Amino acid sequence: MSHSINRRPEKALTAQLVRTVQEPGKYFDGQGLYLRVEPNGSRFWVQRITIRGKRCELGLGPPSLVPLAEARAAALANRKLAREGGDPLQAKREAAAVLSFEEAARKVHEMHSPTWKNPKHAAQFISTLETYAFPRLGRLKVPDVTTADVLAVLTPIWVEKAETARRVRQRIGTVMKWAIAQGWRQDNPAENIAQALPKAETVKANRKALPYAEVAGCIDAVKASGAGLATKLALELLVLTASRSGEIRLAEWSEFDLKAKVWEVPAERMKMKKLHRVPLSNRALTLLDEAKALDDGSGLVFPGTKTGKPLSDMTLSKLVKELGFPVDVHGFRTSFRTWAQERTTFPREVAEAALAHAVGDSVEQAYARSDVFEKRRKMMDAWAAFLAEKRADNVVRIGA
Repeated sequence: MSHSINRRPEKALTAQLVRTVQEPGKYFDGQGLYLRVEPNGSRFWVQRITIRGKRCELGLGPPSLVPLAEARAAALANRKLAREGGDPLQAKREAAAVLSFEEAARKVHEMHSPTWKNPKHAAQFISTLETYAFPRLGRLKVPDVTTADVLAVLTPIWVEKAETARRVRQRIGTVMKWAIAQGWRQDNPAENIAQALPKAETVKANRKALPYAEVAGCIDAVKASGAGLATKLALELLVLTASRSGEIRLAEWSEFDLKAKVWEVPAERMKMKKLHRVPLSNRALTLLDEAKALDDGSGLVFPGTKTGKPLSDMTLSKLVKELGFPVDVHGFRTSFRTWAQERTTFPREVAEAALAHAVGDSVEQAYARSDVFEKRRKMMDAWAAFLAEKRADNVVRIGA
């Protein structure tokens, strides 16, 4: 016998009843909502509603997926929309029509394919997205893709595969522009994220860097060379502190607090024009102690051959190249950065802060006023220990 109860109640059902009711029939709740129980035991929510003068019934899903409270909220929203002259049925159809990122990308690829003169480009468009973007973004609905999702795709390849990363970003952007045209989104999350990615300088082809495992050997070669003391000390300190050449060459004694083991590089000498504090490892302090012998009264830590003049930029890079290392002095920063990423668990922002890179957008930077100094001290001590260990007859301790 089919069962039916009061047709015009308000919140007549209980969660308990919805869970346990077995008898076939219609169980009314309010707002036209009722639970339909079929003789075969299947159950689902239905809402009777008048849309633009026409009576119809909307299916709202099974109670196993849509609890009573959710069904009520959906029914109420539908009633409001219908009363304002909207069409909940159409809204539902449109929501179902929104594509996932992968579906949208394949559609965009299909649309653009005839316009590509080179079939190889057409194939690359989709293959790069398959490799890099779909694992993270593929199943997300196009409106749900966030800037954080796009960053998660690009960050691991931004430095190592710069050209590919640039193209992946461009292709994600193409899909998003199409989604904007469909009215599915207002914004393109592949834009305005440059600030949150590592600086492009680490990507430039002329910034040749040594693999981090070979850096200690390079320092040894420098120490054994016939170069002047200032050059040898400056180069090792540059490596230990992951500094830029100009920051080291123009360093003055007044910037160092050897007791506190801190070097404060003034804003005007920093690329980002912001004061940068550098934690000094014990090895760095030893180097500075040795540098005291160079003091010529000019205040410079590493004076050049002419009194009162700093070491020239060429002196450092020329020495490294002459010793058979085809690398750029700036590349030691990259060696350090790669070591931090591959051999330590220090968070990305700590390594970026050590390089005095700005991390994130302006909002993130406003919150990140702290330069995570104590964590950076631990990281620079670990870097010094790694280099020292590599130099001990080039034997690495197991379990390091």
